[in-house]
Amino acid sequence: MLIVTLAWRDLMRDRFFLWCNVAVMVGILVPLLVLFGVKNGVYTALIGEMLADPANRQIDTQGNASFDRGDLVAMRDWPEIAFMTPKVRGQFDYMNVRAKGGRRMRPALIIPTGSGDPTLPPETQIDPDQVAVSAQLAAQLDLATGSQLELISQAEGRPKQLVLPVTVAVVLPETAVSGRAVLTPFAMLDLIEAFYDSYSLPDFGIKGTRDLSERVDSYEGVRIYARRLEDLAALQARIERHLSIGTTARTRDVESLLGLGRKLNLALGLTAGLAALGLGAALVLGFWSDVSRKKVVLAGIALLGVPSRQLALFPVVQALITSLFGLTISFMFYLIAGQIAAELFGQGLPGEAGLTRITLPQGLAICTGVLMLVLGAAGVAAWSAQRLDPASVLREGV
Repeated sequence: MLIVTLAWRDLMRDRFFLWCNVAVMVGILVPLLVLFGVKNGVYTALIGEMLADPANRQIDTQGNASFDRGDLVAMRDWPEIAFMTPKVRGQFDYMNVRAKGGRRMRPALIIPTGSGDPTLPPETQIDPDQVAVSAQLAAQLDLATGSQLELISQAEGRPKQLVLPVTVAVVLPETAVSGRAVLTPFAMLDLIEAFYDSYSLPDFGIKGTRDLSERVDSYEGVRIYARRLEDLAALQARIERHLSIGTTARTRDVESLLGLGRKLNLALGLTAGLAALGLGAALVLGFWSDVSRKKVVLAGIALLGVPSRQLALFPVVQALITSLFGLTISFMFYLIAGQIAAELFGQGLPGEAGLTRITLPQGLAICTGVLMLVLGAAGVAAWSAQRLDPASVLREGV
C-alpha cells in the first residue's frame, strides 16, 4: 500500500522525532512493567506457598455434633468443596501404632481421608486396609511404603483390645501433616468408634453389649477442603449456617494475603491510569506536532491523488510503527531490569520463584492496551491530516 510505504520512508528520514516518541514510551512503560512484574512475581510466590500447604484450605468442625447422612450428602454438590469426609468423635481418634512384630509403640492421631484428599500426593489411592502415615511417625517407627502396621486401641475396661492390621500406602512429606498421624479411610475410623461404643465386632473376635446391625449411621464432624483460597471464607460461613456448628480454618491468614493482592492491584491500577494519561497526552502532542510539521509533505501526497481518508492513515501508520519500536525496547529493558532486580533482591522467595513475572496473556493484554492508547492518540493527528487543504498549505509554504 502506497501510504504505508510513504509513512515508513518519511519516518526513517526523520528518525530523531521517531526516537523522541519512542523514548517517551520507554520512559513510562519500563517502570510500570517492572512494578507489575514484581507484584506478580512476589504475590504469585506467596500464593503458591500458601497453596502448597493444603492446611490453608482446610475447614474442620469444632466439638462434637450429630449429623445424619442427608446433612452431608447435600454438601457434596457444593462447587466450592474440593474434598470432604466425615469425622468421628474427638475422643476416639487416637490409637497406639506399632510396626508389625516391632516393640516400639507410639500414640498417633487417626485422620479420615479418601480419594482426592489434598493432603495425599496426587493420584494416591488408599484401599480399605491401607493407610498414609506422617513423616514424624514414619521416622520414629522406621516405616516405609509397604510396611505392615498395627493400630491398637487404647480402651480400658474392655476384655479384648481392637487390633487393626494395615499396610502403609504412602509416607507423607513433612509439610503435609505435622506430628504423629495416620490417615485412613473413614470406614476404619467408624469401626474404631463402634468398638469404643461397646458394639460387637465378630470379625475381630470382640463381643460387646450391643449388636453392630443396630448401629445407626451418625457423624460427629466433617473435614473439608475448599477448592480455592478465594472460596475459603464464604465456604466456612456457609458450612456453619448449614450445620449450625462452629468451624476452624486459617481464614484470617488467607484473607490477609488476598486483601494484600487487591490493594496492590488497586495501587498499580491507579499508577497505570495516571501513567496512561501522561503517555496519551505526550503522544497526542507528539503526533499532532508531526502532522503540523509535515503539512507540506502531506499536501504534496494529496496532490498525487491520494484521498483524504488514506491521507489520514499516514500518522496512524507512523504511530503504529512507533508503538512497535517502543513496546519492543520496553520489554527488552524490562527483562534486563528484572534480571538485575532478581540478583539484588530476589533471594529467599518461596520455592525459588522469580522476582518478576509477566505471563504471555498478560504481556499480550499490555501490548493491546498500549496499541489502543497509541491509536487513540494518533486519531487526533489523523483528524488533523484529513482536514488539510493541499492548495492552501502549498500557498502558505510558498
